[in-house]
Amino acid sequence: QVQLVESGGGLVQAGGSLRLSCTASGTIFRIDTMAWYRQATGKQRELVAEITSVGSPKYVDSVKGRFTISRDNVKKMGYLQMDSLKPEDTAIYMCQADVQLYSLTRNTLPYWGKGTLVTVSS
Repeated sequence: QVQLVESGGGLVQAGGSLRLSCTASGTIFRIDTMAWYRQATGKQRELVAEITSVGSPKYVDSVKGRFTISRDNVKKMGYLQMDSLKPEDTAIYMCQADVQLYSLTRNTLPYWGKGTLVTVSS
């Protein structure tokens, strides 16, 4: 079974920075797209950023210019660098990855981490 574990969340003042990490382990042949989602209390989950296997990123408009998604395919890790944080960024941030389990299994399956809490104070 594939496991995704996030780290790096915490409490930060507005304008500060945090770097989230996502560590993947288990039966993994290849990781296709990786993504970061967030969900604030009482709100729906939203896609924050995603990155393809070759490093092409996309961002939700609200974080463009402030967040940077990246990945290390050798370490099987994903990252989300968050700068100029705002109180409205407060949420649980979840790592998501589309994983090809075996070399001859062409399709991927989505896996999710449990999330890490980011709190931005004003």
